Amino acid sequence: MKKIIFFSFALFISSVGVYAQKGPKSSLKTFHKRAIVSYNVENLFDTIDNPNVIDEEFLPSGKLKWNSERYNTKLDRLVEAITMNLTENPIVIGLVEIENKGVLTDLKNHGRLAKTNYGIAHKDSPDARGIDCGLLYDQSCFKLISMENLTVSIDSIPDFKTRDVLYVKGQLQGGKIIHLFVNHWPSRRGGEGESEIRRIQAATVARAKVDEILKADPKANIVLMGDFNDHPDNKSIHDVLKAKEVTDKTADLVDLFADDHKAGKGTHSFKGQWGVLDHFIISSAIYKGTNGIKLEPNDGIIVYEEKLLFTQKDGSKKPSTTYGGSNYYGGYSDHLPIQIILK
Repeated sequence: MKKIIFFSFALFISSVGVYAQKGPKSSLKTFHKRAIVSYNVENLFDTIDNPNVIDEEFLPSGKLKWNSERYNTKLDRLVEAITMNLTENPIVIGLVEIENKGVLTDLKNHGRLAKTNYGIAHKDSPDARGIDCGLLYDQSCFKLISMENLTVSIDSIPDFKTRDVLYVKGQLQGGKIIHLFVNHWPSRRGGEGESEIRRIQAATVARAKVDEILKADPKANIVLMGDFNDHPDNKSIHDVLKAKEVTDKTADLVDLFADDHKAGKGTHSFKGQWGVLDHFIISSAIYKGTNGIKLEPNDGIIVYEEKLLFTQKDGSKKPSTTYGGSNYYGGYSDHLPIQIILK
């Protein structure tokens, strides 16, 4: 492969929180058969007090007695879950429910992940607890072009603060451009119906950016991932984001786990009921393979492995959590990781 070199520079636009990086264009390694993993890691906090966020529970002196030993055990568990059943480390890891850039640094330098030279895409969100979205990317295979935080706000709720949607634009081998969104939409706290307006607004923000990308390039390679706190058939995803089942030939966004949800499978269990809250939603260009990157329905995987599960007294299973209330269990997360395999 011919090596092309051009002068490097960096651009920072503070008004919209956009970072663009350009540097010497080296030969990127193949992305073929490499995984993108998305995971809600359930409260990955460090043990240091940040006076600007509500993190008091996750301190050695807090009610959860969160200390270095438990933190390192958590990192062990997360690395195991993120790489489960994968021969090579993921090319991209989208992470939800992380406190800050520091925990991303600790994670990428931990265990098996330390063997890959991961870069970090992250920017602090306005969430009161300091909860953010983040992304790790294999710098030998993925070149960061830009990143931007998309703010989710509601005019009628002026004090509303939630996680931003992290948008990352990158380049893969052969100059192929890919657009990645890491989502952690507002929770269902207070009731699914009562809180729905908040997830609809998050969907509106994400869809507006998708429309902007597709207007510039109708064949754009787009992947939305993360914890959407809604199911494939909920209004926010089906009607506002307009992510449809793979059988819908007119859709410009396809939800790879819509069929799993219909079949009673899921990434999260609430009161014994499994449901898909964590999604991989891809553009039709990727699904059809029209722009150099291809996925198929069975390339989307919910990592439903026994090791990641806890068996309850009635024999039912749920994700093995780090905490149950204030009780420490030392598990992985209250969500299961999901994977797609790029081709």
